[in-house]
Amino acid sequence: MTRVLVVEDDPQLVRALTINLKARKYAVEAATDGAAALRLAASAPPDVVLLDLGLPDMDGLDVIRGLRRWSRVPIVVVSARRTSDEKIEALDAGADDYVTKPFAMDELLARLRAAVRRNESAASAADETRVVMTEQFTVDLVAKKVKRAGGDDVRLTPTEWHLLELLIRNPGRLISQRQLLEEVWGHSAGNRTNYLRVYMAQLRRKLEADPSHPRHLITEPGMGYRFEE
Repeated sequence: MTRVLVVEDDPQLVRALTINLKARKYAVEAATDGAAALRLAASAPPDVVLLDLGLPDMDGLDVIRGLRRWSRVPIVVVSARRTSDEKIEALDAGADDYVTKPFAMDELLARLRAAVRRNESAASAADETRVVMTEQFTVDLVAKKVKRAGGDDVRLTPTEWHLLELLIRNPGRLISQRQLLEEVWGHSAGNRTNYLRVYMAQLRRKLEADPSHPRHLITEPGMGYRFEE
């Protein structure tokens, strides 16, 4: 049974989430503040965390950072904070996904299931031997080669490869613009989002069947990018 830790100080929302999760056979623990969340996570590690950022004792970002010191548990932020900067800050701190309030329960549950699946896949897959296959292309992370479905090699620049590798090693996970820029171009490029637009467009032209409607290299406007298999 998948264990969900709900970190939320609104009792009505906690009740709604608990009812919906238990109806779908999840085991649910709830914490109304950050300190309790960290204690519960340490004593009974959950499989996924649903986290509000506006907690009474500490900012939810501190909860994310606290968990990330020792755990890779998937964290789905559920927050009323709506600006791009606030979302990016949560993702940079270590959150795996971000859902804004108010939300549709079906969407939240789908995001939760996806986060759990990604974590299980990452745990069972050995990165050293990983080959990622899509309908349009295949990526060999060890040989650092990309082939089209027909078998032709795809020539990527070192920068294109670095960007693609970061996305593919985190399938389904939303990676913020800032994180990608700093990983590929260094800390001085943290705000140069035009770099990402240019290189993502180049990757889509080389890899996607329809670059204007990508299936695998997905943009989350104002937030970042994700790779979907």
